[in-house]
Amino acid sequence: MEQTVGFAHYWAQGDAVSHAVAYALLLMSIASWYYILSKTWSSWRIRRSSNALDGFWKAPTLTDAIAAMQDVDSEEIYIPLALRSSEAASISSKQQGAPSLNAATDPGELITRTLRREINRVSARLERGLTLLASVGSTAPFVGLFGTVWGIYHALAAVSASGTVQIDKVAGPVGEALIMTALGLVVAIPAVLAYNAFTRINRLTLAELDGFAHDLHAYLTTGERVGERQS
Repeated sequence: MEQTVGFAHYWAQGDAVSHAVAYALLLMSIASWYYILSKTWSSWRIRRSSNALDGFWKAPTLTDAIAAMQDVDSEEIYIPLALRSSEAASISSKQQGAPSLNAATDPGELITRTLRREINRVSARLERGLTLLASVGSTAPFVGLFGTVWGIYHALAAVSASGTVQIDKVAGPVGEALIMTALGLVVAIPAVLAYNAFTRINRLTLAELDGFAHDLHAYLTTGERVGERQS
């Protein structure tokens, strides 16, 4: 009877180490796909809400602009900058002469510090999960290779114990062991592609945030946008 060769046969013949490698790859795959799917949905909503920046500046007042952006910015990427910077501007005007560090700080510097803090917070949110995707993409092939080496070692040990070299006795175990290398690549490739895609999206989003922060700072300190002042 022909020997059934496949993952199920390899799993039945594997030991605790090979099973641990398979479980590790499974956990890596589940974790990476969780972040891939969740960040794909989040990135789509972020890119969709980036159109709200033009609508923000078309609003008649800052209050109306913030209210309109809150309806569109579902991921709360751009709205924290507008809210916190407007609060900082109002605080600096109300606390003139009050004994506090904010009152002693120049209003423009206070708004700059607030915008920088909010950009750092948004950047940390955008980068959440990228470290895991990069780690999975770089380590999963080696984890799979370790499982392959371990399987080949056992195949050679079995050949050495039997004292005879038969191709049908070696090809099956070696082929089954190579499955671990394939599994490592299956886990790593989506993680690497997703990491590169999300890194590019984050770079575009942060560039838009930086421009939005410059415009907000110019508006709150001089009442004009940077482009309007230059024109």
